This record gives sequence, C-alpha cells and structure tokens, in this order.
Amino acid sequence: MKSLEAVMAEVEASKDDIIRTVIEVNSIPALAPINGGNGESKKIDYLASRASGFDSVTRVDVPDGHDPSVMRSNLLVKKNGKRKGTVWFVSHVDVVPTGDPALWDTPPFEPTLKGDRIYGRGTEDDGQSVVSSFFASKPFLSEELPGMSIGIAWVADEETGSEYGIKHLLDKGYFGEDDVILVPDWCTEKGCMVDVAEKNIVWLKFSIEGKTAHASEPANGINAYKVSTIMLMDLMESFEDRFGKSDPLFIPKVSTFEPTKRSATVENVNTIPGYDEFCMDIRLNPCYDPDLLVRMAEEIAEVYSKSTGARITVEKLQCEKAGKPSSTDSEGFKAFLESVESVLGKAPTPSGIAGGTCANFFRLKGLDAYAWQCGSGTLHAPNEYVEIENLMADTKVFATLLYKLCMN
Repeated sequence: MKSLEAVMAEVEASKDDIIRTVIEVNSIPALAPINGGNGESKKIDYLASRASGFDSVTRVDVPDGHDPSVMRSNLLVKKNGKRKGTVWFVSHVDVVPTGDPALWDTPPFEPTLKGDRIYGRGTEDDGQSVVSSFFASKPFLSEELPGMSIGIAWVADEETGSEYGIKHLLDKGYFGEDDVILVPDWCTEKGCMVDVAEKNIVWLKFSIEGKTAHASEPANGINAYKVSTIMLMDLMESFEDRFGKSDPLFIPKVSTFEPTKRSATVENVNTIPGYDEFCMDIRLNPCYDPDLLVRMAEEIAEVYSKSTGARITVEKLQCEKAGKPSSTDSEGFKAFLESVESVLGKAPTPSGIAGGTCANFFRLKGLDAYAWQCGSGTLHAPNEYVEIENLMADTKVFATLLYKLCMN
C-alpha cells in the first residue's frame, strides 16, 4: 500500500499535467441555454475521456426545459472500496457568461497561464475543483481500497438553479447517508473557513405598470419609476425591521436585502415612464421562513398599488430554503479538518455563508455536506483566475482526506 508521503509526491509530480488540464477543461464553454449556450455536454465528453481507471463511469443527461434539444450533462465516476459509503467530491462544470469582453485582458475561453495564475472564465468557479478532485483521486486508482469508495460528481446547472444537476441526481438516489460529501466551490484565502450552513435565498421581481404622460403634466400619468423607487425604500426598511436578527455563524451575520437588476424606463428625459421593474436578491437567515418574506412583499406591493393606482405584481424568481446545518462531529468532517491542517498548517473554522452551493441541496435531503476550497475570490468577475498554489493545496488536501478514509 502506498504511503501518504508517496501520494503527496505523486500529486506534486503531476503539477504540469494539472495545469494543462485546467487549461483544457476551461477552454470548453459550458453555458446554460438561458444564457445563450449549449449546456455542459462537450465538457463532460472531455472529462469522460480522461476518466480511465475508475470502476464505474455514469453519465446522466437531462433535457433542458428551455431547449429540450440541449442535454444538461452530469458525470459520476467511482473507485470502489470495501467499507460502506463513498467520499464524494461534487464540482459543477457550468459557468456564468463572460460579460463585457472589453473588461478582459485575455480571451475568456482561451485560458492563459501568466506567472502563477491561469486566467479564464470558470478557472476558479469551478474548474479549480473539477481538476483538483480528479488529480487527488488518481494516486488511488491502481490501489485496492480497504476503506470507503472514492467518487467524483461533475454536475450541471449549478449557476442557474441546479434543476438538471445536483437536484436531479439527489432525486435519483445517487448519494446516501453513509457518504462523506465535499463541495469544493466556496473559497476563502488559505482555506481558512469551511461552509457548514447556508442562508435562505429569495429572488423577487417587482413589475410596476403605471401610465405614461408628458413630464410637464405629471397629474395626467402614473410615474412607475417614482412608485417603484418609494416602494423599494419601504421594502428594504420593512424587511430589515421584520427580519433583523443576527446569527454569529454566518458571514455576514445579518440577512441582506439587495436591489439588483433594473431595466431601462424611457429613452427621453421629458416622458413619465408608464412601466418599471426591478429585482431583489435576498439572503435570509435560516431562523426565518422565506414564505413569510414573500407574503410581506406582496402585502406592501398591494398597499402601493391601492394608494397610487399602479398595477404592481411580485414574481418569485427563486426561493431556496436553507437545510439544517451539517454536523461538525462526524468522522468525515473530523478527517477533513485534520487533512486541511496537515497540508496548510491550520484547520478551517466552521462558518455559515450567504452564497448558494450544491451543499445546501444535500442538507435539504438530510445529508451532511461541506463546501471548501482555497481561493482568491475572482469568481464571476472579468479576468477570473485560479492560483496554481491554491490548485495544488486543494489537490493535496483532498488526496490526504482520501488516504485517511479510503486507505484505512
């Protein structure tokens, strides 16, 4: 049986191949049809071509609801162990759009190695973990595993709701209560924190239909922009007052109620807009029921509709409830903390986060899951990059965890 030192040496010797693989993986766009893409199939094709040595390779294609001709592709690979349970690494292969190309110094889908960084869309989110989990498993593929099985789930659709990715896989029963589940997605500098809980996520869209008029005669119209602005301030103050409890587990400690997307109103200055709309991204502490917040939003909208004469509708774009926090007393979690400390010198602090990862969908099913990786926080930004140092640190941490749980 290989020693842990031999495993670490094998990971280090794979550095050039790891870098090449990050570049190859992230040169394949994987955008949802709703974002103008063709899904994840080509990227999954590539990963399937690299998945030799595993005992099983299972591809799960799910037709996209917006364009059924497009398959949202997932790939699950396993190396079987003798003990019950699987150590799973769950990484998403889809990416967000690149945004304004003028903001990029290099082509987003032509990953570029500059010094100790690889630049490109999806390199940190989530190409870093797609590759690190794969290379962490490679030293064990020629070994007999006396412990748990090794599993990697490369999943679709994380950036647009996970309906065709981890939600589908959970519903089909690919994971079980004996599994140890790592979601290398949420990152902190030097991996100093690990996500064990997440907030409720609510996305709301408010549409205000007023009446267009000349700006010099405002009494003849209903200014939808004016109504929406006043209502937005009321919404924010009311939400903060009603849902204001803090929770020290989370970063930030309080719930947040952020206005985000807003469409243009009118093209000229002297016209009162008859229509306006805006969206809010709300991260609600788990002590609150998000359905109560939605009802409150609808009640406030109804008040403004009656007082102004505008027709106001509230659309729930997304409502993901928070699952129960993952255990910090389990064998798997303790082994994970020991693995991070072994490689990086310090164990991460359990924390709750406002962002949404695949980990929460496991928690909603009653399964413990943990989100962690070393990162620089460039995800979704122009000139996104992955640090080679972080990539190698993650690979070594994951390989150490596999050694602890699968080789013993």
